[in-house]
Amino acid sequence: MAPVPIDPSPRRSASPWLGRGLLFIAAVFLLQQARPLLLPVAIAIVFTFVLAAPVRALRRAGIHEYAGAGIVIAAVLGVIVLLAMLIAAPAAAWWSRAPLIVHELVEALERWRDALFPYSTPAPLARAPALAPDGFGERLASEGWSFTRQAIGETISFALSASATVILLYFLLASEHWLVTRTIAAIRRPRTRALVLSGFRQAQRDIGLFISTMSIVNLALGIATGLALWLIGLPNPVLWGTTTAVLAFIPYLGPLLIAVLLLLAGSVTFGTGFAMLGPPAAFLVLHGIEANFLSPMIMGHRLRLSPVFVFLSVMVWGWLWGLAGAFIAVPLLLALRAVCKRVRRLRLVCVYLEGR
Repeated sequence: MAPVPIDPSPRRSASPWLGRGLLFIAAVFLLQQARPLLLPVAIAIVFTFVLAAPVRALRRAGIHEYAGAGIVIAAVLGVIVLLAMLIAAPAAAWWSRAPLIVHELVEALERWRDALFPYSTPAPLARAPALAPDGFGERLASEGWSFTRQAIGETISFALSASATVILLYFLLASEHWLVTRTIAAIRRPRTRALVLSGFRQAQRDIGLFISTMSIVNLALGIATGLALWLIGLPNPVLWGTTTAVLAFIPYLGPLLIAVLLLLAGSVTFGTGFAMLGPPAAFLVLHGIEANFLSPMIMGHRLRLSPVFVFLSVMVWGWLWGLAGAFIAVPLLLALRAVCKRVRRLRLVCVYLEGR
């Protein structure tokens, strides 16, 4: 009796999925390890989508692309430098008070623990002489050199990445029209050419509209938060208003981080009573008005995305590239949606991205 042959089709059908899974895992680790190289490129491309329109407007007015790109980047850097000058002194004041703030927070945590658990055994944190004010200062002094060295290294790394981003952004803005024209001309099929061009322009419009709209909304939220904190009596409202306007670009996680920071600032300034809840409560009320009324009214349905995928995008890119990755998570999601709308196999993904 002849042996029954074994059908190898299940093994052949499973091997492509295994290869794709391994390729996906390798791509994720590549993105994480290549962060110093890929992050400036991604940020420069995102801001190219936003700032290409002013450069094109200057080109129509008779100004060459290289000069127009320099004017636009100089204007953006001027705004950043102005904001840095406004918050430099308050930030330096809070930074100089960092050891005292940490010690006050430790004492506040001990008071909260004693109030919530009056019969619990005191933790070693309260009895350890190493965390007394003198011991804490000695520990900070002994670890000061390593902290300073790490801070200098991070500052140099940030300066190099920021310089590379600005230089690459300048060249992308100056040659954006040439790059798009040559890329479209290299595609032979007219239908594919039209799809690529329309997808690029839609991603450019959506990302530019999102960042410009969010800039206006977050600026208003930062000003309103600063005024509210000034009325409450929290020191340095300009610093907190600017921090609010910047961190509000990160959906969900940004407002949560702002509320935590304002809670810490309120506990340091007003103690552990109900007054410490004033700064985060004021921000949460203003953020609720902005998130539920102002932003939906301004953005409308054009920039509608599923909240689940927005949160997942922020988590993934924040894990891969840190705070900067969380900033560009939503623009990258908008670019992915523009691609999915024009690829037949990915239209189902677009349905999930847009939500209801």
